[in-house]
Amino acid sequence: MTDITEMVEQHILAYESRQKHMDELLARARAQVGEGPEHAEARADLDRITREHSRLSDELVALKRRDPSDWREEEIEQAGPMGIWDALAGELETLVEKLSKH
Repeated sequence: MTDITEMVEQHILAYESRQKHMDELLARARAQVGEGPEHAEARADLDRITREHSRLSDELVALKRRDPSDWREEEIEQAGPMGIWDALAGELETLVEKLSKH
């Protein structure tokens, strides 16, 4: 296996790990968010985060379909969308924590 192929596989595994973490956090947030007006902002945040999660999940599917030979090393080494996953997970963790306090 070539170095680039290994790097691509590691990159994909990292994305999948973040996606799984986000799936778990989304499930927790959905279970905790209420229907009342006091949760209106939390529902709006959850909807926005869910849409972004869906977009990133679609991006992951597209990345998996790419041939490893089409990747450039710089592209793999950049945080890019990985940083977006992390930021989104941070927002979701904050939301879950806030909901847990209610």
